[in-house]
Amino acid sequence: MLTINNLTYRIQGRELFEGASVVLPTGSKTGFVGKNGTGKTTLFHLIQGHLQADGGSTELVKKARIGAVAQEAPASDVTVLDVVLAADTERAALLKEAETVTDPDRISEVYTRLADIDAHTAEARASAILKGLGFETDRQNSPTHELSGGWRMRVALAGVLFAQPDLLLLDEPTNYLDLEGTLWLERYLATYPYTVFMISHDRDLLNKSVTSIIHLEHKKLTFYKGNYDTFETTRRMQMELNNKSRDKALDQVAHLQKFVDRFKAKASKAKQAQSRMKMIEKLRPPAAMFDEYSAPFTFQQPKVDQASPMINLENVSAGYGDKKILKNVTMRIDPEDRIALIGVNGNGKSTFAKLLAGDIPVMGGEMRKGKKLEIAHFAQHQMDKLKPDQTPLEHVIPLMPYDGEAKRRSRLAQMGLTKSRMDTLAKNLSGGERARLLMGLITFAGPGMMILDEPTNHLDIDSRDALVHALNEYEGAVLIISHDRHLVEATCDTLWIAADGTIKELDEDLDSYQRTITGQSNRSGNGGGMSKEDRKKEKQEAAARREQLAPLRKAIKDAEEDLARLKRKIAAVERTLDDPATYNDAQASVALGKDKAKIEAEIAAVEENWLQMSGEYEEALRA
Repeated sequence: MLTINNLTYRIQGRELFEGASVVLPTGSKTGFVGKNGTGKTTLFHLIQGHLQADGGSTELVKKARIGAVAQEAPASDVTVLDVVLAADTERAALLKEAETVTDPDRISEVYTRLADIDAHTAEARASAILKGLGFETDRQNSPTHELSGGWRMRVALAGVLFAQPDLLLLDEPTNYLDLEGTLWLERYLATYPYTVFMISHDRDLLNKSVTSIIHLEHKKLTFYKGNYDTFETTRRMQMELNNKSRDKALDQVAHLQKFVDRFKAKASKAKQAQSRMKMIEKLRPPAAMFDEYSAPFTFQQPKVDQASPMINLENVSAGYGDKKILKNVTMRIDPEDRIALIGVNGNGKSTFAKLLAGDIPVMGGEMRKGKKLEIAHFAQHQMDKLKPDQTPLEHVIPLMPYDGEAKRRSRLAQMGLTKSRMDTLAKNLSGGERARLLMGLITFAGPGMMILDEPTNHLDIDSRDALVHALNEYEGAVLIISHDRHLVEATCDTLWIAADGTIKELDEDLDSYQRTITGQSNRSGNGGGMSKEDRKKEKQEAAARREQLAPLRKAIKDAEEDLARLKRKIAAVERTLDDPATYNDAQASVALGKDKAKIEAEIAAVEENWLQMSGEYEEALRA
C-alpha cells in the first residue's frame, strides 16, 4: 500500500528523517509509535503531499484514496449526520449527478456504481458510526454549530471512517473519546476492510486493533509484526542480542589491538601485526542500541496531613447557570484514595472535577472540605493558563522569587523538561511538554489531592509510564478521568461512574465494565441478538451476584479504612520518635517503641486479611 524509500526531511535545520525506509503492506492494521516530537505527524503530512521531502520518496498504490482527520468539522447549520454522509464524496457526486443525468447509458452506470458502494445503506452505516462515537439519534440530527470543538472532532473522525479510504491515517484518534467511544473504535478498526496507519500512545488500542507496529527512533523507521506488547518484547530482545554481539566484537577488537600495540615495532612480528590490523578494520562492531531518554515526573508530596473524610458531599447538585448537570451526589473522599471516574462524555465527569476543585459553586446540598486542603486540577482547558510568550523558567520565577536560577532549573528538571526546553517559549513547546509544565506548576506547593482530567492525551507511551510511576509515589488522594485503561488500572483501585445525572460508586472492576459495554454494543449492533427473556435473566443474575458479594465488598472497604487509620496512627508515632526530645524520657520512648511494634503487627494482620478477601472477590467476579 505504501512504500517509503530513503526518506530525508529537515525542519528548521533539525533532521527528523535520515534515509528512512519502510513498507506498509496492503490491508495491514499498523500502529505508529515513537517519542513526542520525533516526526510522526510530519510523516503523515509527507504521505499526504502537504510537505515536500528533502530526499527519498513516499509512494502509494496507484489510485489509492487517503483519508485523514485534518481538523474538526466546521460549525454550521448542517446536521451531524449530513456532514458525515457528505464525507463520501463519490456517493455525494453520484447522487447529485443522478438528479440531472439524461443519457440512458450514464444513468445505468451511475445507479450500478451506487449499488456497488452500498449507497442505499449509507445513512444506516453513518448513523451506526456516530452512535459508536457517542452521538444519540437526536444529536445526530442537530446542527454542528451546537457542538463543542471536541464533539466536532468526533464528527470529523466519523466522516473519515464512513468514507472508508484505502489508506486510513489516524493521529491520536482517542484524544477526544471517552472510554466507551475508545472501546467501540477498537472493535471498528480491528475489522476495517482496508489499510490503517495510526499514531497512538494508547497501549490497549495498539494491542487490540493493530497487527503490526512501525517504530520511529533515531530518524529511522522499523517495521515489527504483532501488536504493541509483541513489539516491545521483540525490540527488547533485539537490543539485548545486538548489544551482546557488540560487546563480544569490542572484546575481540581489544584483544587484537593489544597484540598490535605489543608487536608492531618488532620486525619478526610485523606481518602478524599487520594482519590483525586488517582484522580489526573488518570487524566493525554494531552500533549500540538504546532507548531514547524519557524524562520522569516528580510530584511534590502533600504539605498538610488531612483527616478523613477530606471531602464529604451530601445531596450535592452542580451545573452551570440555572442548569443542573449533577444532582443528589452523596460521596466521600479520604486521604490516599485512588479513584477513576468513568462514564459517557456529557454525563458530568468534568463538571464534577470542577466542583471539587472549586471552579464552580455548589447549587444545592452540602460539600465539606478539610481545612487547608489544596487541590491541583489538571484539564485540557487549563493549558490556557500557560503564558505563551514566556519560557518555563519565567513561569516558575513567581513561585520561587527568592531562589537562584540553579534551583529553579532543578525544579523544571523534576517536571521532565530538558535544559534547552526550559528556555523555549511555551507556545513552541510540544503538547506533551506543555502538559508536563502545567502538571509541575499546579502541584508546586504540595497539594493534598490531584484531579487529572485526561492527563495522557499529549504524552507518549514512555511518558505515560513515567506518569504512572509518579502517581504511585504520590501520597495524596487522586481522582482520574481518562480513557487510558493502562493508566486507570495501574493507579486506581476504586471506580466511580457519572451516569443518570449523578455520581456513584461502581460495584465492578474495569474488565467487567468493559464487558458490559461491549455486550450492550454487540446486542445493539446485531439487531438484538439476545431475547428479552435472556437479557432479563442476565440482569437478574448480575443483580444476584452483586447482592451476594455485597458483604465481602463491605468487609474489604472496612479493611481499607482500618489500614488507613492504622497508617495514620503509626505515622504519628514515627514523627514523635523522630523528635530528639522524646528520648529525654526513657520510659516514654520505650512505650512508644512498643506501640509502634504493636501497630505494625496490626497492619500486617489487616493487610493479610485484606489480600485474602480481595483474592476471593476477584475469583468470584471471574466465576
